Amino acid sequence: MKEKKNAAYGAALKAIRKGCGITQKDFALRSGLGLHYVRDIEQGASSLRLDKVNEAFHFFGYTLTPTKEKKDL
Repeated sequence: MKEKKNAAYGAALKAIRKGCGITQKDFALRSGLGLHYVRDIEQGASSLRLDKVNEAFHFFGYTLTPTKEKKDL
């Protein structure tokens, strides 16, 4: 489940970044995140820190918010 969410975060961030016409390198420099970490986020790495992912989205004016999933208890 975690891998699916990380992949979704990565795909969304990549689409937003590309839509703004910013390279990974420029994004890393301008956001203060490391280039390798930006790549890890966009590739959906399993070891992502939520605060750093949120920081990446915040750069573009987005915030991650919890949403309720349908789940049988």
